[in-house]
Amino acid sequence: MLTNYVKIALRNLRKHTGFTFINVFGLAVGIACCLLIALYVVDERSFDRFHEKADRIYRINSDIKFGGNDMHMAVSPAPMGPTLLKDYPQVENFVRLHHRGTWLVKAAGKAETTREPDIMFADSTLFDVFTLPLLSGDPKTALKEPGSVVISEAAALRHFGTTDALGKTLLLSRDNLPFRVTGVMRNIPKNSHFRTDIFVSMVNDEYNWGDWLSNNHHTYLLLREGSRPEDFPKVFDTVIEKYVGPQALLAVGATLDQLRKAGNRISYSLFPLTDIHLRSRQTIELTPNSDIQYVYTFSAVALFILLIACINFMNLATARSANRAREVGVRKVLGSLKAQLVAQFIAESVLMAALAMILALLLVVVCLPFFNDISSKQLTANRLLMPDFLPFLVALPLGVGLLAGSYPAFFLSSFRPVNVLKGRMSLGLKSTGLRSGLVVFQFMMSVVLIAGTLVVYRQLNFIQTTRLGFNREQVLVVDGAYALGNQVQTFRDEVLRLPGVSSGAISGFLPVPSSRSDSPLFPEGEINQNRAVSSQNWGVDYDYLKTMGMELVQGRNFSREFGADSSAMILNEAAVKVFGFKDPIGKRVSRMLDNEGKRFKTFTVIGVVKNFHYESLRRSIGSVALTLEPDAGAVSFRTASGNVTALAAQIEAKWKQLAPGQPFEYFFLEDSFNAMYRAEQRVSQIVLIFSGLSILIACLGLFGLAAFMAEQRTKEIGIRKVMGASVPSIVGLLSKDFLKLVGISIVIATPLAWYAMSRWLQDFAYKSDLPWWVFALAGVVAVAIAFLTVSYQSLKAALTNPVTSLRAE
Repeated sequence: MLTNYVKIALRNLRKHTGFTFINVFGLAVGIACCLLIALYVVDERSFDRFHEKADRIYRINSDIKFGGNDMHMAVSPAPMGPTLLKDYPQVENFVRLHHRGTWLVKAAGKAETTREPDIMFADSTLFDVFTLPLLSGDPKTALKEPGSVVISEAAALRHFGTTDALGKTLLLSRDNLPFRVTGVMRNIPKNSHFRTDIFVSMVNDEYNWGDWLSNNHHTYLLLREGSRPEDFPKVFDTVIEKYVGPQALLAVGATLDQLRKAGNRISYSLFPLTDIHLRSRQTIELTPNSDIQYVYTFSAVALFILLIACINFMNLATARSANRAREVGVRKVLGSLKAQLVAQFIAESVLMAALAMILALLLVVVCLPFFNDISSKQLTANRLLMPDFLPFLVALPLGVGLLAGSYPAFFLSSFRPVNVLKGRMSLGLKSTGLRSGLVVFQFMMSVVLIAGTLVVYRQLNFIQTTRLGFNREQVLVVDGAYALGNQVQTFRDEVLRLPGVSSGAISGFLPVPSSRSDSPLFPEGEINQNRAVSSQNWGVDYDYLKTMGMELVQGRNFSREFGADSSAMILNEAAVKVFGFKDPIGKRVSRMLDNEGKRFKTFTVIGVVKNFHYESLRRSIGSVALTLEPDAGAVSFRTASGNVTALAAQIEAKWKQLAPGQPFEYFFLEDSFNAMYRAEQRVSQIVLIFSGLSILIACLGLFGLAAFMAEQRTKEIGIRKVMGASVPSIVGLLSKDFLKLVGISIVIATPLAWYAMSRWLQDFAYKSDLPWWVFALAGVVAVAIAFLTVSYQSLKAALTNPVTSLRAE
């Protein structure tokens, strides 16, 4: 029986090749979209799950409000991990990671130096907590001794040309400090929230180890089996009272109760390792995280596109109902049961879904490189063949076939044979309530996606065009200027002589992702928690403001004519506001140099710089203090040259003269700024593509429904033409019903789209508005596309010779 069903199904599919192509292609596109997004979602949700003890690993987050600054950080004090391990039996182990940025690295005996990003100090317990297999070396002792380093396979090949690097020596940092390779590990998987090729023993760090007021270590706890993370708020309260409170009293002369009464806050919390990539919104993350909202959004889009494709199948199948009505009537007269007819039509739809799945897999293979490019992933089609995905591949066409074919099957099998064979089949609009509802659903989702895409693009355009407080254009930044040693000033001066370079500044502190340094500031003589201002403290040089295109609103810039400027300070408007200075020029501000309140340096405010964004526009502008303490992390040059490539080559030549053998790297400030919003750019591109595909598939559904209606109203159209009706009037008659459906979908979609995009924009401290015309434009686009789709079938029906139409009836 099943074989017979398949034979008849194949015969029908071959007989109506145009219908088969449209149906299979629509389903294939829907399934391909679903598979691509499934690959994306599975990859996003796989982060950090490769660690064997991942379900028991938690990171300690810090939430601190002090001096007008509300901070939510992914770091905690250095002594936190060792203290919890010592005092609380719930903790089985801990490990700290201290990110130290980019270092200069070379193998001993070699002249070539390489810049290695993301160098990290780590405790010797690293391999007890995380699953990072070693190819060579003892994981228990690899990072136990000072001067030891564990490197990845990639780093071993890069520096030694072989993975057999155990016992060899690497020279790190600009001082060429020797470190012995005590372990070679497998490359850290891409789906990890931290990635590095070099771990240095934490014994070599000793950075604020006893300081409870500095938060600079990423601390991870491995809890014992059965331990409850919910118990730790009380644990942290005890730690704060016992360790943090006494240091706070020394530093700012206030008890914890006094700090809390003044509106300050300090708390710590545990955050699951497997939630970091998608759910953490802390600052000072080791790598940029994604957002669970994107996973939900893409999952919903995949589901809606698949549903739209299934709806199209139903509409196209019922549109052909008249062509198969006689077949059903004859089969029933000859004794076919309704269940057999249902099985026949279900078999056809499952077969069509299977063909669509094969085509969808081909589409995935073809489109995956492009999808990887816009999503910044490294997904492979082989992932679909893994054991956990194979059941999905089998169930999907079966489920789609049953879902998409169920309504047409029961619809077609319900025809009464007497009425069918006598030619009495009335299937007007009144009997198409379900199909009309499905069309409304299709276009409702399409309008939501169109409106969402418009809002995302408006916000990205707002980010690109808003006044940032600095000029990011035409600024070339030479990174890693530490490699120049004491030649950094000479390098700057030499480059300034090149044509096309107007100014230059030495500072690793930039208004884009770069170095950061924060500490409390106090008005001179008022060293207490009530007057503390938590501020960014950036060391810059005389030409920093000019090079960055920043604007002074009061006072003056640093000047070589004033020797006392070594103790001068420029505040931004936000810092002035928090201090409450009405006339800030000449005010004296003290900066704490330790966390015991014993050492301070006092500065005189000489100027106020206009607020500038130094973080993502998701965050409000905080306090910034600039001092004349140049940091050689980078040298920035404002250029006017049209040929940037040639200028970069000239700058590199100057670099090689002063720092032979040292790697030269540069970037443009504008590119670094845009990188902060790369996630939003990727999302907007993906949503735009899938919006287009959803509209394409929805139009196929409208095409099918229009064909169905035109088929059912053939006689009416013929009579109207005989009675003198014009082609435009007939087109309008056939189109208005569909446009009503699209209008209903717009009415439903508009508040949904407004609510969804309002929630998305809440993540930005600085955002564009939500004008009414965005949703109106989305509706107009949907109406226009729907009208063009429907008008083709309407025009085709209207142009048919009425004699032919009436004869057909």
